[in-house]
Amino acid sequence: MNKVDLQNRTKAFAVSVFKFLKNLPPGKDSEVISFQLFKAASSVAANYRAVCRGKSGADFIYKLKLVDEEADESLFWLEFLEELELAKDSTELNALKKEANELVSIFSASIRTLKNKK
Repeated sequence: MNKVDLQNRTKAFAVSVFKFLKNLPPGKDSEVISFQLFKAASSVAANYRAVCRGKSGADFIYKLKLVDEEADESLFWLEFLEELELAKDSTELNALKKEANELVSIFSASIRTLKNKK
């Protein structure tokens, strides 16, 4: 997977999360979780674009760590939603959790690889 593919994948993840959040039941609990999850998921996409413009190896790794953390935070909020049973569509929730987990794996592996090259 090249950087453009991963840019598209991270943006698609953010869009999918946003669409999913529109279907949560109204309420303060949903609002708080929605805000946190959307910030994290959109940050994965936005920060990965910044990774692709890294100025140095150290800058690249630093920004990639941010992306990894935001992907993991997205996974946390998705799991939290699941435990609270707020999501109407468990199929979509499971698909988003799977994607978040795969993104964490991709970014974590990339960070390890880059650190081992140093």
